[in-house]
Amino acid sequence: MKTPLWLAMVCLAASLPTQAQTLKPIELKDQELANLRGRYVMPGRIVSFGIVMTSAWQNANGEVIGATSSMQVQQTTIKPQFYVSMIDEKGMNSARTQSAGTGTVTGGSGLNSTEGVTQVVRAAGDNNAAYNNVDINVTKANQAPATQPQGEALAAGSTLVGANGAGSLSVSSTGSGVQFNIVANNNQGSSAQRLGQGGLMQNTTLLGSGNRVSNFTSLNVVLRENVPSAGSVNGNLDQLKGLRTLGF
Repeated sequence: MKTPLWLAMVCLAASLPTQAQTLKPIELKDQELANLRGRYVMPGRIVSFGIVMTSAWQNANGEVIGATSSMQVQQTTIKPQFYVSMIDEKGMNSARTQSAGTGTVTGGSGLNSTEGVTQVVRAAGDNNAAYNNVDINVTKANQAPATQPQGEALAAGSTLVGANGAGSLSVSSTGSGVQFNIVANNNQGSSAQRLGQGGLMQNTTLLGSGNRVSNFTSLNVVLRENVPSAGSVNGNLDQLKGLRTLGF
């Protein structure tokens, strides 16, 4: 004998409250949260937070164009500030004319809308090498490392430029973060590295031959061993808020 359809519907409806009750959210304890991968750190424990970014392009003649930018935020920091040092090196064969690149790379418009960490190398030439790397260093200490700013200050909304036989370079600070752009001479290709808005982009396009390209970003965090007082926590929060004007 088959079960009537209406009887099956009544049984299903009767079981819904029980199923809804089993899906009730369960509060996790602090010990359970501590074992999760997505951990958090109170700002008061951060003694120092630093960023170092480097982009460089070396052509087949040995000429190098690039820059290094660094910033460190600690308790004595009034305003977060990036400092930029230009890289301009002559090659052993600078007098020789490098043959123009003939490669072609199409597409890639979607790379400008990615989230998180994006590392891309597209090559249409021979004997090239490209290196994209992100390094995160976390150490523990009660004092921030003593550092002296190197290079020229990069004000918000400004751009620093440089050029030599290898190509042209621009380092800019906008509301979306800090960005390096290298356009190599003789149609050899281009390179871009951008940090900001919660993401990191490292993108290299090679159209010629014999080039060496590198994009490197290092995030350095120093955590305090002892738990700070509530006053120092508020102070660290105010310092970290200063990063918002740079796009972070």
